[in-house]
Amino acid sequence: MLEQDKNREALLHDNTISPRDDRRLRGQALKASIPLNLHATWEVPKNRPDPIELLDSYNTGRVPELVPIRWGRMLASPFTFFRGAAALMASDMADAVKTGIRVQACGDCHLLNFGAFATPERNIVFDLNDFDETLPAPWEWDVKRLATSFVLVARDNGAKAKYALEAAEAVARSYRVRTAEYSRMSILDIWYARIDWPSVIEQTSNPQIQKERKKRLKEAMKRTIRDHYFPKLTEEINGQYLIKDHLPTIFHMAEKAGKSFKDQFLKAVPSYRESLQEDKRRLFDRYKLADVAIKVVGIGSVGTVCAVALMLAPDNEPLFLQLKEANMSVLEPFWGKSEFENHGQRVVAGQRIVQAASDIFLGWTKFEDGRHFYIRQLRDTKVKPEAELWEGEELVEIAEVMGATLARAHARSGDAAQISGYLGEDDEFDRAIADFATTYADQAEKDHTRLVAAVRSGRLKAQVEEED
Repeated sequence: MLEQDKNREALLHDNTISPRDDRRLRGQALKASIPLNLHATWEVPKNRPDPIELLDSYNTGRVPELVPIRWGRMLASPFTFFRGAAALMASDMADAVKTGIRVQACGDCHLLNFGAFATPERNIVFDLNDFDETLPAPWEWDVKRLATSFVLVARDNGAKAKYALEAAEAVARSYRVRTAEYSRMSILDIWYARIDWPSVIEQTSNPQIQKERKKRLKEAMKRTIRDHYFPKLTEEINGQYLIKDHLPTIFHMAEKAGKSFKDQFLKAVPSYRESLQEDKRRLFDRYKLADVAIKVVGIGSVGTVCAVALMLAPDNEPLFLQLKEANMSVLEPFWGKSEFENHGQRVVAGQRIVQAASDIFLGWTKFEDGRHFYIRQLRDTKVKPEAELWEGEELVEIAEVMGATLARAHARSGDAAQISGYLGEDDEFDRAIADFATTYADQAEKDHTRLVAAVRSGRLKAQVEEED
């Protein structure tokens, strides 16, 4: 085994060295030095940086014209602020209690970074689907971020406080219970485990939510690349298909020093191709690049270079690829530099470890100017959570699904036996996480208020987009 592989394995687990019962006992012993109730507390660090200044520091290197859009999206509510503030929470968690047990963490584990999508076999699964910040890091960071996001979305939706608390507790309970199950499974059984989205839909107790989920899944399956997205996103000009500009979120980047963005991408295509599996390379070779344009997505990613590439095969058969610039994970200042030189490769490796099934065109590359990118298909039968509809028991129900999903994701890379031994069988951890999530959601609301004040004073410029 290479030395690099040994180091990586040591960061995550040692289940090839110690029996699972020994590792479970180690987890139980850890509880004596780090009691579960310590996870309930979070206090503002005395040396906490100004949250707006810290977040603004992450705008360095972003496309300046797009930064106001990022602020505008974060401005909408405490929840949208939270979505764009992964770096701030990572900084805050650096001083919080931590077990030291690492997994391949998502790094930005809020509820809208989960969703349903089609596997290469065209089954519809539910899983994590954003890995810009992925890195080996403590498992509890993901749990706390997910639970806090439920408290914030509950408040945004006007749900009763008891449902916000119960949803946060459900995240932790489901994570704990499922981790115990995974701790008794074989490594291969964990790797093959998947969460079937149609089954989740059938078990949805709220008739309105169930109906909405069926509708969204049906619509997503009908929106094919060729018949829906190709005519929607492109136009034919002088016999050539080009991506339509739709300012300010889709546009062609102006040339710099005689070099177009398309030329830069073309030079990076060979290295991307090499990152694919051999059979996928043969598939990719059947397509040729027709056009590429900037496409602004998400909240945390706004300002980094994100683009969509139109690829065409004979008979104008389309394939859309999404390029996303990959920078240093917000977790790296606290848990060490990534083992990968290319941050696009860091994202791809993390995604392949965590997800039950990943996109066949998932790969990475590097531009001549040194920027790192990862690439995947754009809109391949993807269904977003209908979070705006959650107000009561449905909050708790989907929180349980996401907690279970996170447990499976962590069990693929981390030591489920040691984590399960630490968590135990009672609800002490669940209650602690609910208390933490409530406290940290309060802090997110205060930080959002500071952003509002910064924009009103003219300290920051925000662009609020019109709804389509």
